Amino acid sequence: MKKNSIYIIISVLIGLLGGYLIFGGDKINHNHDHSKEGIGERWSCSMHPQIDLPEPGDCPICGMDLIPVQGDIDGVSVNEFKMTENALALANIQTTIIGETSEGDNIFKLSGKITQNEKYNAVQVSYFGGQVEQLYINTTGEKVRKGQLLATIFSPELVATQQELITAASIKTAQPELYNAVRNKLRLLKVSETQIEQIEKTGKVKESFPVYATLSGTISEKIVEQGDYVKQGQPLYKIANLTTVWASFDAYENQISDVKTGQKVVVTSKAYPNQEHEAKISFIDPILNTKTRTLKIRATLDNAKNLFKPGMFVLGEIKSNSQTVSQNLSIPSSAVLWTGKRSLVYVKTNPDMPVFEMREVVVENKDGKTFIVHDGLQKGEEIVTNGTFTVDAAAQLQGKKSMMNRKETSSSGSSDHQDVINDANKKLPKMFQEKFSQIFPPYFEMKNAFIVSDIKKVSISAKNILTLLNTLDMSLLDEKERLDIENSKNTITKIIASDNIDTQRKYFIVFNEHVIKLIKLFDQVEQSFYVQKCPMANDNNGALWLSLEQEIRNPYYGNMMLNCGSVIETIQKQNF
Repeated sequence: MKKNSIYIIISVLIGLLGGYLIFGGDKINHNHDHSKEGIGERWSCSMHPQIDLPEPGDCPICGMDLIPVQGDIDGVSVNEFKMTENALALANIQTTIIGETSEGDNIFKLSGKITQNEKYNAVQVSYFGGQVEQLYINTTGEKVRKGQLLATIFSPELVATQQELITAASIKTAQPELYNAVRNKLRLLKVSETQIEQIEKTGKVKESFPVYATLSGTISEKIVEQGDYVKQGQPLYKIANLTTVWASFDAYENQISDVKTGQKVVVTSKAYPNQEHEAKISFIDPILNTKTRTLKIRATLDNAKNLFKPGMFVLGEIKSNSQTVSQNLSIPSSAVLWTGKRSLVYVKTNPDMPVFEMREVVVENKDGKTFIVHDGLQKGEEIVTNGTFTVDAAAQLQGKKSMMNRKETSSSGSSDHQDVINDANKKLPKMFQEKFSQIFPPYFEMKNAFIVSDIKKVSISAKNILTLLNTLDMSLLDEKERLDIENSKNTITKIIASDNIDTQRKYFIVFNEHVIKLIKLFDQVEQSFYVQKCPMANDNNGALWLSLEQEIRNPYYGNMMLNCGSVIETIQKQNF
């Protein structure tokens, strides 16, 4: 009996000891493993996946509880996402490893346009006062040659001087000095020696006198009309000699050191893309434009064959005098996505797998096709250079950082990610689209007026737009869309009220933001639109506008920097 009791006690003790060793040891191991799991854990928001914090808490945007986010099984981190090889092939996704800018053989490009060679421009004036009886050249663009008849003028002054000549000729033996003085007076009024002899011989006064061209060239401006009264020395025509023209380029501040007077530049044009024309830099503007951070560079081109027309866009290639390779990183414009104040690229983070990550970068527009990277990328990184929008869409669908769900927030917070997706899928009512489309003609008239800095035409077009906006049926829209229309009306009203072109352009920036947002809610358009952007406008924050052509004609700077910008998006006809 005692033995059985001892066995029972011993068995219980052994069981307790075994249980402690098993369960107690498991507890110790469990605590240890938990501490290990906490290392490197990240926290994000289910509604705002761009949030990435090392500790739990509330979402700084919407206030929701953060949830733990683990890396994918195959090693993809919280900010990365993976695409299939099949998806890459179907969308023609292409990547490029970036390196330092060598510019080939140290060659860089400048964009510009053809202008008149002002050294050979002249003004045809009237050398005597009177009324224009007849104009023989009535349109600009006509060519004239030296000695060609341009106009006839009735001049009371010449009538009186001719009468003096006839009188002085009758007494020239007695008063030769008077006679010679009258003849010299007629010579100064550009009356030819043959005409003077004829007046003196016939004794008849001519009432109308011809005006002959004093040089050859092309009429660039007709200043007077038939029947106008002109004074002595008053301009009649502006004549341009286009046998030589200027190629005027805009050079950025960081390119100034590589440009010298006398340097060779190879010029090509869109009109003759396969022809290269050599010229030398003849002038470098000594004053930098503080708004655009550029200065003007001119090269003189031989135009004996009349190939170049003033206003024509050209591209110049200059070989840098510097023998060193630029340390800047250069990327193609197709790699960059623009969203408000930010520029985004997609980096391929794994060289052996299609894994990507969105990256914000600071870039500078170089020539419309290439961007210089100032921050955000390093030499040797691989980025998406074709199919960037497709990659962004893949990031959005996987809830990763993208152009859509990485929107800038205001002080009062932003709409959540689901709202962004809903807005992307929403379309405006058909009836509203048809009515709103009526603003396109006056919109492009206003944009073209901004290009030439015509305040009057800007105001006229803005009034037409406001009239059409006031006829829209606001009951067809939701609250956000109505707000866009009201903001559009407010900015247009301010454009109309202003008499300063720079102020009008500031409001045009805001107006474009609302208009482009609305057009993207159309399910079809009758023609393609190009969304274009100047990165230097709006205090270097960038500004958008719409165009019917891919060619850049900047409404925010006009002639100061006409071709600054690039096409960042195409709204295709019948394809939204």
